[in-house]
Amino acid sequence: MKPASGRDLARALERNGRLLLRVHGSHHIYGKDGGAIRLSAAVHGDRPLKTGLLRHLPGLAGSSEDAL
Repeated sequence: MKPASGRDLARALERNGRLLLRVHGSHHIYGKDGGAIRLSAAVHGDRPLKTGLLRHLPGLAGSSEDAL
């Protein structure tokens, strides 16, 4: 799995139809209309996200790991 930043994750979520609902500090909260699942992308510049988080979030988002 290639390293990805929070910014990369945010772009991938937007490409997959997620909407930016709000920003709380450095965390961007995404969701879908009528959906109960909310995903948080920590955007800390270009710092890479940890591998475990990168493996876990695409499953919650309903997309593949290759989308990042």
